[in-house]
Amino acid sequence: MAHDDAVQSAGARAHAHDHAHDSDHDHTHDHDAHDHGALGHDHSHASSETRIGVAALLTGAFMGVELAGGLIAGSLALMADAGHMLSDFASLALAWFGFRIARRPADALRTFGFRRFSVLAAFTNGLALVAVAGWIILEAVMRLMSPEGVLAGPMLWIASAGLVVNILSFAVLHGADRSNLNVRGALLHVAGDLFGSLAAIAAALIIMTTGWTRADPLLSILVAAIILRSAWVLIADAGHILLEGAPRHLDLADIGRDLAGNIEGVLNIHHAHAWSIDEKKLMMTLHACISDDASGPEIVGRIKQRLADVHGVAHATVEIGHDDCAGPDCG
Repeated sequence: MAHDDAVQSAGARAHAHDHAHDSDHDHTHDHDAHDHGALGHDHSHASSETRIGVAALLTGAFMGVELAGGLIAGSLALMADAGHMLSDFASLALAWFGFRIARRPADALRTFGFRRFSVLAAFTNGLALVAVAGWIILEAVMRLMSPEGVLAGPMLWIASAGLVVNILSFAVLHGADRSNLNVRGALLHVAGDLFGSLAAIAAALIIMTTGWTRADPLLSILVAAIILRSAWVLIADAGHILLEGAPRHLDLADIGRDLAGNIEGVLNIHHAHAWSIDEKKLMMTLHACISDDASGPEIVGRIKQRLADVHGVAHATVEIGHDDCAGPDCG
């Protein structure tokens, strides 16, 4: 009998050891997977930051050349594009700085860190685009009222060189994370430069073949209109995040019906709010009314898991109760 007890005790110890080993293995595996994901996210940000820095250097280096060429040739299209490139250089530098600031860790005063700084940079870049477009339109109207002579030859060569620089910058940024508003803002600035160079080339060719100098300000207005449209989209998207609007792809009513219909014990979902820190980090709070026999901690876990797996909301605060609402501010 003592021998049997000893064998059973040894078996129990062996089973406990195996379970602990498996548990440790699983925990290590999960931890490694988490680290791998974090490293991938950091690598993506580092790559985007580097690409924006290179684009800023290319834009800044050519800006002075184009401005001087515009003054010599008397071309508004070139000077407008140089002014846009100046704005772009400042905006690309701000975007690059935004990535660096966003890497700072959270602290007691900024519990989510500086992740939203890149969204603020994108919003500022959108406003800068509007200012540049407004300046181009104003100058173009003045040129239409009082046409000036344009040296089409130098204008053509300088605009062609600018087009090459803009294509290089666009190619550098094309491989960055385009879901990031900061990257989108940088791409819009460079795309505006690219269209500006194309407009200057077209204007130079028209002037060389027909002598019609009004082509220069008219094509400049076309470029400004393209810039304005892109700027409005960027401002609207960045402003929506800064005002803590619900992510556009999330429907809170659908999420409530989904949770109540697929998690046993959940009667209804209300007092739900959703917003985002940046383009990727989604946040949500909600109140769940559950049945009397449901396990509160289990329900909370299942709600959070479904929000992450089905709706992409990785950070949620869930309040539970057996009444319709937990407080007078519910709504």
